[in-house]
Amino acid sequence: MGRGDKKSRKGKRTTGSFGVTRNRAKIKARLKRAASKKVVVASAEAKPKKPTRKKAE
Repeated sequence: MGRGDKKSRKGKRTTGSFGVTRNRAKIKARLKRAASKKVVVASAEAKPKKPTRKKAE
């Protein structure tokens, strides 16, 4: 079991095939989610921060 085995995940990666174990649609969806999260994080950082009040001691 390993790189030469077409039934294993590592074997599918090595041969370059997309089978039931390594589904192309699932990979594309994961990449799309990761890209959308990066956009959301960038827009959150662009917001100006509210001034904070110092607590009275």
